Amino acid sequence: MANAAEPKPLPAWALGVAGLLSLAVAMGIGRFAFTPMLPLMVQAGQLDVGGGGWLAAANYAGYLAGALIAARTGWPAARLAVVALLSTAALTAAMALQGPLAWWALLRFLAGGASAWAFVGTSLWCLSALAARGAAAWSSAFYSGVGGGIALAGLYCLVAGSAGWQAQLMWLQLGALAVVLSVPVLLVLAKLPPAAAATASAGPAQATSRHRGLVLCYAVLGFGYILPATFLPVMARSIVQDPKLFGLAWPVFGITAAISTLVAARVLQRYSRLQVWAVSHALMAAGVLLPSLWLGSVTIALSALLVGGTFMVVTLAGIQEIRARTPGNATAAVGRMTAAFALGQIAGPVASSLLLQLSPAHGLTLALQAGAVVLVASAVWLWRETAPTVSISEEKRHA
Repeated sequence: MANAAEPKPLPAWALGVAGLLSLAVAMGIGRFAFTPMLPLMVQAGQLDVGGGGWLAAANYAGYLAGALIAARTGWPAARLAVVALLSTAALTAAMALQGPLAWWALLRFLAGGASAWAFVGTSLWCLSALAARGAAAWSSAFYSGVGGGIALAGLYCLVAGSAGWQAQLMWLQLGALAVVLSVPVLLVLAKLPPAAAATASAGPAQATSRHRGLVLCYAVLGFGYILPATFLPVMARSIVQDPKLFGLAWPVFGITAAISTLVAARVLQRYSRLQVWAVSHALMAAGVLLPSLWLGSVTIALSALLVGGTFMVVTLAGIQEIRARTPGNATAAVGRMTAAFALGQIAGPVASSLLLQLSPAHGLTLALQAGAVVLVASAVWLWRETAPTVSISEEKRHA
């Protein structure tokens, strides 16, 4: 007989909003606030574009390390998320402390690890809790937190940069914002039943050739999207110096990403996840390529729309696909996909930094073109993939 004092289950909207805020903090602020901050730090003489590339690479290396370690901690998914969120706030604020490039690189490395823990942990506890309540709509909607966090951080940097605030103060305030947004998440996780939270200690999933293909395509996503995701505001600044104008590129990117996840939820009801994934890679390739062919306000805007409007769709489709194919071993499978994504992200800024050293005038252009090529190749493979995918109804039964 149920205990009369037992608290009522949390409503689906509370779980969804908590997952959304968690991803907004970990990804929108912890990972990607650096993107709109980079041109401001360059403008202040704290960094150059090449140094920014190495800091971005350090962050992605930390993301890789975090993805590899997440499934080996033995911690429940909720605990992973809590530790990650608190660490994200502290590491973001610590960027205000002036130091050599190596100091900032260490902070970005640790922040990357925290982001990976938050993404893996949040995806697992939130998707499992929502599936237990049959809240399919929120299973896609909460991923809009990534784009929402990007837009929020970008708009803040736009306003603060236009006001002429110093980068140190902006990093402190971004850290404080991360704390504020994390409070509702912590309150929800404190009320989450242990059975719903303990989903991060599954054993290793068996890799198959089909899984390896998906993992490789997910790595290509990391390589392709991260170049504009890192340098889009910098490219915009090369056209116009007014922060009110070049600063708009990143909020547009984030808003488009947030909206795209809501649209994807409907599209995935008609088309398979692999079809949606393939088309998204093709569209992203166009967005990556355009600024390398002609750098102007139109191509910058189109790049923000095409890349921002597809990268979270691929994340949503990819994570749902791998979870559906590996029921019972979701942690290891999601961790493997996240690690591949991180490897691609490391390769992107490293390649751009090396190419910028070899050819300061054309290095970034060559890196963008390489990203577009591999995105097209992966889109062709995904479209030609003949193995049947797991249906959404089957995924719900396994969740």
